[in-house]
Amino acid sequence: MIEKQWIDIDASEKIINHLQETLKIHPIFCQLLAQRGITNYDEAKLFFRPELTHLHDPFLMKGMEKAVIRLEKAIQNQEKILLYGDYDVDGTTSVALMYSFLKNHHINLDYYIPHRHKEGYGISYQGIDYAAENGFSLVIAMDCGIKAMDKIDYAKAKNIDFIICDHHLPDTKVPDAVAVLDPKQVGCKYPYKELSGCGVAFKLVQAYVQKNNLDFKEVTDLLDLLMVSIACDIVPMTGENRVLAYFGLQHLNDYGREGLRALIAMANRSYPLSISDVVFGIGPMINAAGRLSDAKNAVKLLLSEDKTEARDNAEKLKHENTKRKTFEQGITAEAIEQFKAVPNWQALKTVVLYGEYWHKGVLGIVASRMVETFHRPAVILSKSEDKIVGSARSVHGFDVHDAIKECEDLLINFGGHKYAAGMTMPLENLDIFKQRFEKIVSERITEDDLTPKMKVSANLDFSYLKHDRFWKILKQFAPFGPQNMRPVFRTSNIVAVDGSKLLKEKHLKLKIKQNLENEEKSPIRDAIAFNMGEYYPHIQNGQPFELCYTIEANNWKGRSTLQLMVKDLKFYE
Repeated sequence: MIEKQWIDIDASEKIINHLQETLKIHPIFCQLLAQRGITNYDEAKLFFRPELTHLHDPFLMKGMEKAVIRLEKAIQNQEKILLYGDYDVDGTTSVALMYSFLKNHHINLDYYIPHRHKEGYGISYQGIDYAAENGFSLVIAMDCGIKAMDKIDYAKAKNIDFIICDHHLPDTKVPDAVAVLDPKQVGCKYPYKELSGCGVAFKLVQAYVQKNNLDFKEVTDLLDLLMVSIACDIVPMTGENRVLAYFGLQHLNDYGREGLRALIAMANRSYPLSISDVVFGIGPMINAAGRLSDAKNAVKLLLSEDKTEARDNAEKLKHENTKRKTFEQGITAEAIEQFKAVPNWQALKTVVLYGEYWHKGVLGIVASRMVETFHRPAVILSKSEDKIVGSARSVHGFDVHDAIKECEDLLINFGGHKYAAGMTMPLENLDIFKQRFEKIVSERITEDDLTPKMKVSANLDFSYLKHDRFWKILKQFAPFGPQNMRPVFRTSNIVAVDGSKLLKEKHLKLKIKQNLENEEKSPIRDAIAFNMGEYYPHIQNGQPFELCYTIEANNWKGRSTLQLMVKDLKFYE
């Protein structure tokens, strides 16, 4: 395994001391709050006690008044409305959310999800043609559309109006739609800029309900879908997103729609669910539909109201996800073998690999696996008709999109952001792309970029884990996600005790304790270390080590126990 550099997350001692004086909780929690930018009692109260009253007025969003007026007109005149969403979790939950709401107020309603491989990302000409041929006069596009200038002009020529609900970064100019909702657009005064695409669609529903004096329950009933989008689209778990995710998770645990509950059963997840259960249990199955077949199957599942229908639809998604895992594992193994066969591969600063028959739907996942394995920017490519398509992923700190832009003349098209991108190129440009991309990255990437980091939140003695109050307060930092990550603790002088095992030759199931002077203060703890089987001989020998880990509840058969999820460990010399 590549050795990680452990870095302590900074926090102001002055703020930590002030928080401790006012909150009267352990300094470690004050340290965690300060790391999250929380400086006083009022901010801590907002953080620990989210309320739906903390949501912002949707009419603060630029374009919202126009969007609601156009939607009201369509409903009043019984126009045909088409809901258009991207093929990933954010797009499919957006469509399901809007459909779930509008079906109670309107009957001329349908949805459209573009085919990942035939139409590509975003609003497509085929989708607009479908709307025209079937008499739709209003399209609500969600999780896409902010850069679709030409497509919106094409739709206008066919007398089709668009409301765009997007959250991606726009250009200086936005499409000439009836209304454009995107908190990141120039001149938008909406206070929170990090909503998911589904979050923007949710604000449109909230605005409609507010203006038409409808029951607010129509809004809160949609929170489970919105939470799935926030969790799986990896948007910051701060501000309004955190409030929405908190209540959405509560809604899913207490009620939740049949489709999501069927997926949870398929994923063998136990209640109460956490954000991790959603990201790793539900998300991959929803995404698999768009990766391998038709993302409409995901929307059908999310809209299922009958238990049997929900189970049948969930089984289809589970089947697609099983296929996706098989493709992913097989291609990842091939890719690792191919890269290690390259002469002097250790000296390369990039991983660029091509497999003619590699499945296009998993290229991004495989690129991520290469980054995890070799810790350098990776591009995974496959053949599509007479061209090459691919996905790129990067290490933290390095802008892979900029590096690909330097190869723009070799590409048919490309797009993405700092850490993830996609591209299409002619077959004959593969070798020259490999060479140039390697040269550009080699000139720009630093040794620091190539060193994996482990960000440590605080040092912790196992003695604290004996107290129920510690876990009770730590739980209140959830829901976790970007910018509010689950805290990573470091504990020194750890040894494994009887009962530690090697699982499937690659994972460690540990029973560990900390060597403290007072044995009673060091409870034995269960820990799981995924893909760290190579350390088992040292563990067996009783070698002491330092540990980085997160703390989670392990819910099994109605019993909840604390479990340490090992992120890294270092043996003493």
